[in-house]
Amino acid sequence: MLRLMLRDDQWERIAPLLRGKAGDRGRSGLDNRRFVEAVFWIARTGSPWRDLPVEFGKWNSIYIRFARWSNKNVWQNIFAVLREDADIEEVSIDSTVIRAHQHAAGAAKKTGEQALGRSRGGFGTKIHACVEGFGQLARFVLTGGHVHDSTQAEILLKEIEPQAVLADKAYDTNALLECIAMKKAKAVIPPKENRKEQREFDRYHYRSRNLVERFFAHIKQFRRVATRYDKLAERFASFVAIAASMLWLK
Repeated sequence: MLRLMLRDDQWERIAPLLRGKAGDRGRSGLDNRRFVEAVFWIARTGSPWRDLPVEFGKWNSIYIRFARWSNKNVWQNIFAVLREDADIEEVSIDSTVIRAHQHAAGAAKKTGEQALGRSRGGFGTKIHACVEGFGQLARFVLTGGHVHDSTQAEILLKEIEPQAVLADKAYDTNALLECIAMKKAKAVIPPKENRKEQREFDRYHYRSRNLVERFFAHIKQFRRVATRYDKLAERFASFVAIAASMLWLK
């Protein structure tokens, strides 16, 4: 018995969001459910595509289809629909460094963005995440591992109107504080020690920031996210969206 079969209720929730279903123009997808479960299996186990169990079908055909869906943003669209239930009254933002496997390097620049860079944690990618009030992923951005956390904060908060934003002191910048104030939200961010004028923050409320740390622990249970094997940022972003979608489906 293969691991990670979708429950019927989980499948019924995402089936209408897939390409090639009955009623769509063009060729119908051959066994969408088996294909999606194959990709979920890869995401969870971190196995090479060639090691995909034969019960799922030909590995190369499944990989090509996965790549096409990535190009068409299908995985991102599934995640976007599932996150519509997000409670954004209070959000937490942070980043985590994902080490890149040696096979992730070397893609030609013309093939697409890579989002790779070297930091103290080594060669890898940063997932910048915005987590909603129940600890689920609401938005994310990928950058090279060398990019500072605070540079992506306003992008994460774009198009959402939370009442409170929780983050660690790496996000204590005047630009971000002004952005949060413009949204009429509360900034729960400890000040840096080198600030000339220290400001107050809600220490009790700040305890809730561990939701984003717990989210990173959960998503890294998906081994294809815990280590980056994909050369292109688009493909790795698809696996992040897939893993986040699986957490939303629980």
